Amino acid sequence: MRAKYLIVAIVSLMSAELAMTQTDTTGQIITDLPGKILQKQSSDVFVIRNIVITGNKRTKESIMLRELPFKSGEAYPLSEMVKKFEDARKQLMNLVLFHEVIVALKGFEGNNIDILIDVRERWYLFPVPYFKFVDRNINQWLVEQNAKLNRVNYGIKVIYNNVTGRNDKLNLYLINGYTKQISFNYERPYIDRHMKWGVSTGMAVGKNREVNYSTVENKQMFFKDTNQFVRSFFRVYGEATYRRAIKTRHRFGLSYTIENVTDTITALNPSYFKEGRNRMSFPEIYYLMNYTDVDYNPYPLKGYMAEVYVAKRGLNGTVNMWQLAAKATGNWEIFKKTYFSARIAGTIKFPFDQPYYNQRLLGYNDFTMQGFEYYVVDGVAGGYVKGILTREILNFDFLIKKKNDVRPYRIPFRAYAKTFVNAGQMYNPNPGKNTLNNRMLYSAGVGIDIITHYDFTFKFEWTFNLLGENGLYLHRKYYY
Repeated sequence: MRAKYLIVAIVSLMSAELAMTQTDTTGQIITDLPGKILQKQSSDVFVIRNIVITGNKRTKESIMLRELPFKSGEAYPLSEMVKKFEDARKQLMNLVLFHEVIVALKGFEGNNIDILIDVRERWYLFPVPYFKFVDRNINQWLVEQNAKLNRVNYGIKVIYNNVTGRNDKLNLYLINGYTKQISFNYERPYIDRHMKWGVSTGMAVGKNREVNYSTVENKQMFFKDTNQFVRSFFRVYGEATYRRAIKTRHRFGLSYTIENVTDTITALNPSYFKEGRNRMSFPEIYYLMNYTDVDYNPYPLKGYMAEVYVAKRGLNGTVNMWQLAAKATGNWEIFKKTYFSARIAGTIKFPFDQPYYNQRLLGYNDFTMQGFEYYVVDGVAGGYVKGILTREILNFDFLIKKKNDVRPYRIPFRAYAKTFVNAGQMYNPNPGKNTLNNRMLYSAGVGIDIITHYDFTFKFEWTFNLLGENGLYLHRKYYY
């Protein structure tokens, strides 16, 4: 479908260029547009007269126009115009607001062209039951915890994207089970007339009957008390965001956190916080920069991404940590339907003498290496590199058409075969009985990634690591 409309655009633009060449013997024109007078343009340059947007029932046109690499009144040669059509489609898809985006030529008159942008919006409101295991990945929950239901959180979550049509997001979680928690956050990407500054805020409060109080042999150690809660927490944050152009966004944030654990936890690990304390509260100031220039955010195959994070946690000797983290990814199509990706990531926390609470590193969030799903590697500095070779093996759509639909509703199905390698090292000045610290870690394997409706991604990976272990590991990821 996308290729079809690009071909139509190219042919139409070439026809427009030919028509101009035949009718305008001077090769020069002067075009008047509402509110703007354009200078003379040569016959091989096309002037954007109108941009017509259709299909957006909720999304504001200003949000869509903000993503375009062109605007009314600008002029481009044919080859550059066609590329900008594809760049515009990519940027609009990366908003993750639409199932489909078509950018095509709507019509032309001389050197003046009209551009059509037609979208099919996603469903934005998801009030759904919440059921999620608390362990770091599916394998740890299934194999090491025997899929115990007392290690799951359940409740209801309300995910409301594009609340006002300005790509703002509201999330509300009411959680019971392993963690009793209430949390919400709201993000609005633009609050100013020039659409550069945005804000976000959030809050979470909750408590647990079980706590990961230490790490031994690179396995998390847990303490559970069925009679009382052993941990309580509260966190609130606010952010200002700045996005001058399209590819780079800056976040400036301030948060405040309060953590409490029982005396039993500090008795098991006096370094859980610091100096045997059972309570810690601290402000945190942070800066995050994201650069994104990929074909599709949920599963990039071409393009580049980078991120830099700087934070200061605490303002006194009780809590004192600086953190610097960075990661970068490159994706290239090396042959038709064959892609190579390289990723590098690293972080450092100083001073190095940090309590256990601040030492989480490999195995948490997205700082992971394949083949080490059953382990964690705590520390204050570390990094890894990854290489992935991917081949598309399936690419088709299920078409569903209702009676009044102009065009059918598409449910995509994509499958990619891949092979990958990982290498990294994590530093801990006091590793204790953890043998994976302060040594080179590496792994390799093969897998299949499946991507379908709403960019739900399921990964099947068979991985080998330096410990001589191998097995099937499962991962999932989804975008609402």
